[in-house]
Amino acid sequence: MKIALIGATGFVGSAVLKEALDRGHQVTAIARETGKIEAQNNLTIIESDVMDSNGLAKILQGNDVVVSAYNAGWTNPDLYNDFLKGSRSIQEAVNKSGVKRLIVNGGAGSLFVAPGVQIVDTPEFPEAFKPGAGAARDYLNELKKEDQLDWTFLSPAIEMNPGTPHERKGTYRTGLENPVFDADHRSRISVEDLAVAILDEVENPKHIRVRFTVGY
Repeated sequence: MKIALIGATGFVGSAVLKEALDRGHQVTAIARETGKIEAQNNLTIIESDVMDSNGLAKILQGNDVVVSAYNAGWTNPDLYNDFLKGSRSIQEAVNKSGVKRLIVNGGAGSLFVAPGVQIVDTPEFPEAFKPGAGAARDYLNELKKEDQLDWTFLSPAIEMNPGTPHERKGTYRTGLENPVFDADHRSRISVEDLAVAILDEVENPKHIRVRFTVGY
C-alpha cells in the first residue's frame, strides 16, 4: 500500500515507519525536519509544515491512507493550541487531497476509567501532560463530527513512553472507550506493538469512524 506518514521522526512515527517498511509498504515520510530519516527502498522523504494545509494536501495525493503521528512537542509552551491547529490542518489537507482514510495516533488521556471520568481529569494525571492530553481529547470530539473521511483515532495504553522496555511481541488486545488492562491491572504497550496495531488497522480496517485502544 501507499502510506503517507506525518510526524515520521517522532517517538511513535519512527516506530510506525519501521513497521510499515518492514511489511513492504511504500511510505512517504513527512516531518518538519527529516535529517534523522535514512534513505531506504520504498521510502520517499519530504519536509513539510503541517500548518500549510494546501501544500500538505499536494504531498498526500495518490496515497491509500494517511497516518498522523503528529505531535506539537511536549516542551512547547503553546502545546494545546498548536496541537489543535496542526491536527485540524492535517484533517483539512486529507480532505483536500482526495485520500479517504485517516488514522490518528492520539494519546490515552481521553480513555474512560469510570462512567463519565476520563484519565486526563483524574487527580493522579500529571499536570505536565495535561495540555497535550487535553488537546488530543478535544480534537477527538471534533473528529467525531467528520463525515467525509474514513477516520480512526487510536489511543495507546496508559503506559507507553520512551522509558518503557522496547519489545515487539506482535500481539495486543483491543478496546474502545476504556483502557485495556492486563492481569496485574496495568495498561501497557510498547511503541513497537502500537505500530503493529496501526499497521494492522491500515491493512485490515476494523475501526472506521471510531476510537479504539490497545494493550497487552
